Amino acid sequence: MFDGNLRAQVDRGLTPIGRSLVKTGITPDVITVIGIVMSGVAAVTIGAGYLRVGFLFLLLTAIPDALDGAVARAAGTGSKRGAYFDSVSDRLTDGMLFGGVAWHLASTEPGRVMMLPVTIMGLAMFISYQRAKAESLGWDAKGGIMERAERIVVLAFALLFPELMIVTLWVMLVLTAITAVQRFVKVWKQATAEHDRPAPARGARRRPRTRTSVEPLWRQRMRERREARNG
Repeated sequence: MFDGNLRAQVDRGLTPIGRSLVKTGITPDVITVIGIVMSGVAAVTIGAGYLRVGFLFLLLTAIPDALDGAVARAAGTGSKRGAYFDSVSDRLTDGMLFGGVAWHLASTEPGRVMMLPVTIMGLAMFISYQRAKAESLGWDAKGGIMERAERIVVLAFALLFPELMIVTLWVMLVLTAITAVQRFVKVWKQATAEHDRPAPARGARRRPRTRTSVEPLWRQRMRERREARNG
């Protein structure tokens, strides 16, 4: 939802910052690594029970995540390698953050409540796989009510108000499941339309290739002689 409505506006707003960072010599890969480190610190802090401190580190994690693309665009160094590294780091960051939440709940909540963030993480990975597989086949799988940006915002809310964490995680779980269904339906419609498209007839005749005729030299000379005799 964020990618479809606000991503372009945010990217335009970050362009001047990206240009300023390029002048310092920092690269997008370095910014991505900083984001991974920040998310690891946030995960450990959350797991140790310092939720509001973890909230601050989560905000710090979001800054490099937003700036690496801006720096790449400003420097003109965008590449498939960078896109791959950015996507992999997003999955790693998500895993560490929700792992920290699961660690915290395992230490403070009875029963199997700790499986709640683990289930959310599993669905989030499934949503990411849907998009990657669809795009590799030439289809579009973007969109949904609970994409990565929305999950981070809701997680930040849960950390800021720990007394509402369990309820917030349940809401996130339901909305993430809905997003998985939304993406599946979107891709399925595209696949069905492509499958039902009539294929060209096998027996259709091909148009003959037109060839430029070149008159042999001996025939050209004979024609010239005839024309000379006929005056």
